Amino acid sequence: MARTPKPPWLKVKMPGGARYTRIKQRARQLSLHTVCEEARCPNIGECWGGGTATFMVMGGICTRGCRFCAVTTRRTGMPLDPQEPRKVAEAIREMELDYVVVTSVDRDDLPDEGAGHFAACISQIRALNPKTLVEVLVPDFSGHIEHLSKVVDARPDVLAHNVECIERLTRTVRDPRAGYAQSLEVLRRVKELDPERPTKSSLMVGIGETRDEMVQAMRDLRSVGVEFLTVGQYLQPTGKHLAVTEFVPPEMFAEYERIGLELGFGYVASGPLVRSSYKAGEFFIRQHLRARSGSEVAAPSSVEAHP
Repeated sequence: MARTPKPPWLKVKMPGGARYTRIKQRARQLSLHTVCEEARCPNIGECWGGGTATFMVMGGICTRGCRFCAVTTRRTGMPLDPQEPRKVAEAIREMELDYVVVTSVDRDDLPDEGAGHFAACISQIRALNPKTLVEVLVPDFSGHIEHLSKVVDARPDVLAHNVECIERLTRTVRDPRAGYAQSLEVLRRVKELDPERPTKSSLMVGIGETRDEMVQAMRDLRSVGVEFLTVGQYLQPTGKHLAVTEFVPPEMFAEYERIGLELGFGYVASGPLVRSSYKAGEFFIRQHLRARSGSEVAAPSSVEAHP
């Protein structure tokens, strides 16, 4: 069955340009994977052309099979490259970035599910880029708090974990090993381990949720102390993946932003093309973090790194 045509507000330009090409070539030279490409992000042209990229560390193979995600899935991921944290840090230094995001696929096949690799990335980035703010977008580590604590102890500036969707749709959308309550518990435990550590999460829409269910999900995230939220339209990557039930209009995204701010989020990035690591939120978050530390806000420039 043919997929429903996208509405005008979801049309994007084909990627291109000198900066886009340079980032793509450098990622290849360092053998770094990018979520921009692996997840077929619609913002790749805008972000890469503007100097923002999302790198994946720990390889491009995920050990889970969520129905919304285009990343390759197998029982065992790629062997870890012990030099990868250094390579990511070097790429960030070459690009002169002041805000980076490091994320990953799930690695249930590793003893600590990749937590130590996250910590190593944070450490190397700090060593080579002492002025760079570091956000990490982590998996749930199967609920193992001892793994999560490795990442928290490395002191990223922001720790993100995505619930992805409303509670009712979790079993339909996510891998059976994931869970709505488990994701909320990860976010809650971050605050327990380090009350001052800012947290962030993301919700997809257009997969059968109702407005009331979205509001409840936002309330749930606020109940565990999440400060930053992104809301974006789910786009079906291939015909084999979860189907889109609705293309949510821009007016509804504006409504979700208004509601989120009323519920107490410090920042809500809500729009059809917004993704969990979308650069739209980074300048605000950077301002927030620097204001908290009393330091001066740097000019916009960013990159995201994903394991």
